[in-house]
Formats: sequence, structure tokens, C-alpha cells
Amino acid sequence: MITPEPIGSHISSWGEGPLWYGNRLLYVDIEAHKILSFDPISGSETIWDVGQRVGTVVPRASGGLIWAGDHGIFAMDETTGQSTLIVDPESDIPHNRFNDGKCDPSGRLWVGSMDLRSPRQATGALWCLHADHHVEKKYSPATVSNGLVWTKNAQTMYYIDSPRKKVIAFDFDNASGTLSNERCLWDTANESGVPDGMTIDSEDSLWIAFCHGGRVVCFDPGSQKIEEQIHFPCSETTACWFGGADGRDLFVTTGIKEGKDEPFAGRLFVCRPGAIGAPGTAFAG
Repeated sequence: MITPEPIGSHISSWGEGPLWYGNRLLYVDIEAHKILSFDPISGSETIWDVGQRVGTVVPRASGGLIWAGDHGIFAMDETTGQSTLIVDPESDIPHNRFNDGKCDPSGRLWVGSMDLRSPRQATGALWCLHADHHVEKKYSPATVSNGLVWTKNAQTMYYIDSPRKKVIAFDFDNASGTLSNERCLWDTANESGVPDGMTIDSEDSLWIAFCHGGRVVCFDPGSQKIEEQIHFPCSETTACWFGGADGRDLFVTTGIKEGKDEPFAGRLFVCRPGAIGAPGTAFAG
């Protein structure tokens, strides 16, 4: 039995978007407007308040961070904490905000949007920010865009639009960033909770956090079977990513469910389920 352990001191209102890069874990506290950098060796945490809900953060190859939130996609200087708008492709949809996102193997940032009024309003889309800072709408309509990962051969992209309760697969052209052949990999309608954040391991198995379900599930796309389940002492397990010195530490973010007494809600957790994670990618621009 795998037992996750709480780490760090920050308690998130709604933790999300973990990514291991450069010997640290980056993640966000959406509702508290915070970006966090966590060093599990020293236990040190650096926290930046960006003044708006922030759905995702990724490192930038040239230095600093790229993040997306209520009002677009931004670059941030880690030393000063100052953010500069790169683009806001949904400035005409004030009730939308950006949610989860990750960089593909070529360093493009893929980030999805969602409707703040209702998670079932399909006003969102999946966007791609290229290294030269031009942005493309890649997929729509979407409700609540979440997990994004690519296989090690960069030929398949997996994507979660949470209220649909489906893990979607696309053929992926890494040279151009083109998607094709959309299909449902796994319909989770009969599973407890809603598929949320996702990561992938070195064998291309998917590790999916089930929000409202208090668990992380390992799903093998080849066998179409659940290979592992890890249970948590709080219901809102939101996202996961492998990291640590050997890539075997699975970090899991959680959130606080209003009206529910869960002492460990909002904590960052770590466990070692035996798999080795795929490395994170920085934004190339």
C-alpha cells in the first residue's frame, strides 16, 4: 500500500499545476493568486502573489516563469516578482479564465480556458503559445480544460476536459504542433470523482488526479486498465507530477472543499509509487 505524506508548509485554497524542473517543484494556488516554488530537500518555499487567479505556471528556458490566469498569459521575473502580459487571446470573454497548461516537447505552451460562471458552460478553448509569442486556438469548445501530456515519442497528446469525464487522445505533429484524429482514450463516467490534472511516466502510463475522489489513478493506455490507485486523506486531489532527484517522487496538489472538515486539505503530498516520471519542458520563447 502506498501512503502519501504531506510536505511543505503552505496550505493551498486550491493547489494545482505541479511541475518539476531544475531541482524544484513549481505549482499554483489558484484562488489565493499565488505561484509557488518548493525545494523538497531544504523545505524552502518561495511564493509570489500575482494579483489574480493563476491556473498554471511553467519555467521559461531563457529565465523566469510563464504563467496564465484571469487576464491572459504573462512572463514573470522571479527576482522582482513583476509580471508582463504576453497575450490575452480571450480579452473579449471577461467571464473566462485560464486553467491548466503544460509545454509540449518543442517548448510551446498549451493552456486551456474555462467559464467562471459555471463549469458546464462550454465557452473555453485550448490555446497554444508559440516561442515567437503568436497564439493559436487549437481546440474548442471546452468546458474546464485540465491535464495535458505527451508520449515519449511525441506522437500522441492526451487531454482532459473535466466535466466531460473523458481522457481524450490526439495524434500530435511535434514539428508543427498540429492535432488530428481526436478520440476517447478512457471514459471515466463510472469512476469516483472527476479527472483533473495529469502526468505521464517513462512507460507512457497516465497518472490522473481525480478531483472530488480523493485519489490518483495510474491508467495504462495500452491495456486500457487501471494499474494503480493511491488514496489521500482529503477529497480534492487536483493534480500530480513526478520529480525529485531520481524522478520517482510523485507530488500531488490538493484543495479545500468548503464545508468539509479535512485537516490535510490543501496540503502538498509526496509518495513513491515505483514509476519514473517523464521530465518537464520549459517554454522555449
